[in-house]
Amino acid sequence: MQVELVLLVLSLLFFVSIFADKIGYKYGVPALLLFLAVGMFFGSHGMSSLLGTKGIEIETGNAQAISTLAMCIILFTGGMETRLSDIKSVLAPGVTLATLGVLITCVVTGLIIYVIFGWISAVYSVSIWLALLMAATMSSTDSASVFSILRTNGIGLKHNLRPLLELESGANDPMAYVLTSTLIGVVVSLEGNGGEGTVTALPIIQNIVIQLVMGTVLGLAFGEGLVQLMRRVKLGNESLYPIMVLTACIFIFSVTYYLQGNTYLAVYVGGLIIGNNKFTRKQQTRSFFNGLTWLSQLVMFLMLGLMVEPTRLLDYHVWLPCIIISIVMICISRPVAVWLCMLPFRKYRQRDKIMLSWVGLRGAVPIIFAIMCKANGVPGADMIFDIVFLCTIVSLLAQGTTLTVVAKKLKLNEAREEERSLEHFDMDLPEEIQSSAREVEVSADMIENGNTLREIKIPPRTLIIMVRRGEDFFVPTGASSLAVGDQLLVISDKDAEATYQQMTNEAEEEALWRAEMRRNARERFNRITAWMHKNKE
Repeated sequence: MQVELVLLVLSLLFFVSIFADKIGYKYGVPALLLFLAVGMFFGSHGMSSLLGTKGIEIETGNAQAISTLAMCIILFTGGMETRLSDIKSVLAPGVTLATLGVLITCVVTGLIIYVIFGWISAVYSVSIWLALLMAATMSSTDSASVFSILRTNGIGLKHNLRPLLELESGANDPMAYVLTSTLIGVVVSLEGNGGEGTVTALPIIQNIVIQLVMGTVLGLAFGEGLVQLMRRVKLGNESLYPIMVLTACIFIFSVTYYLQGNTYLAVYVGGLIIGNNKFTRKQQTRSFFNGLTWLSQLVMFLMLGLMVEPTRLLDYHVWLPCIIISIVMICISRPVAVWLCMLPFRKYRQRDKIMLSWVGLRGAVPIIFAIMCKANGVPGADMIFDIVFLCTIVSLLAQGTTLTVVAKKLKLNEAREEERSLEHFDMDLPEEIQSSAREVEVSADMIENGNTLREIKIPPRTLIIMVRRGEDFFVPTGASSLAVGDQLLVISDKDAEATYQQMTNEAEEEALWRAEMRRNARERFNRITAWMHKNKE
């Protein structure tokens, strides 16, 4: 296929997926589901084959390489965006859910899968180890889609549940990975011996512990090393700083792999250390990785959709166990894991645990782990891929579209303060200034005592450094005239910011009071008019 044709097809796929994400954001549909649908439509086994056209094919080895790189970038960015100050209070329960919770989910689900396949007499014979492997691929949760839905409706979660879920979602993929890779080795080894042989638990436990410890240590070491390097090295081209961090991300992953550590955990911890330290061009680097993460997700989700064969999903040997397994994971495995893991943490009440159980959303990671099974020649890997894919779809539809409703039913929803961003002033400010910068729109109340900058009321230690009027920008002076609708770029220190927020709240209360007075005056006028009209008659 010509390079030009490949680029044309890829650009069309990206355009369709980007607009599909916009539709999903508007209507609260998880973006993952829409990206998968686009990939399925253009795949070689999808709708394109039904229309008599040749779809896009992708080999399993290439899919594993692409998904590995994409997951590396996504986890690294997740670590960079996680604030240690936010997760400090939920560190213990978050780590417990991300490790012990994943293990419990895997064991409970694996045992039930083994029973289910024996009950329905499936075409594929499933051993206990293969059942555990299938469960391990689906044992981690994906909260990215969860919070995209919550952001769409402006819903937050009480009792610090949001940072807890963010920590769990970022830290549970490494545990699921080490379980999956270990069980792949067990299943392939037993298959090579004709399905016979013994498996000892001690080497498996040792392997899991070593991978987790090595991943954590290497992530901490390399993350701190990169921070020191970024502080000391001065590059001639500032655009190279984000490239240096990206190179470090891939370096951490590769070195950890050869040192027998957990690669995904090392990448996440490395990103966590880097994101919580100051270094040159940090804001520019974060913006670069946010865009790169969206590109990685887009490529990964499209690729997963391209690999699906919709006709195989219609086989009852696939969809029947899928429905049963989905119900088991939603109603049994995840709740059991949450309740057991939360026993030491008494401050979480029953409705908190119900919410944590419901946010057991499956995402792209289980499908990537299923691709690992295919790439390593696991027997029944096609069946595992199909069931995992369908279980992900069911989870997105059943849980992903009802999160807001469940939060409201449990009375755990609360208005979430939107993250501050400069919408009308497109500039890359240092992190210290970015945290204290805000946009303010000039209202009629602000200029009722005068429309010049010196005549409006602003808190002390506050600067209005730029004004945007339409598409024009100018630096104001005290004599600059302001108009309703102007956008002001305001920078305050922490004390002034609190004062400003107080003044803003007081202004809003005063505006509400005035509106109430006008409404009462109108009502009194209407009553007097009606009384006069009645007496006149």
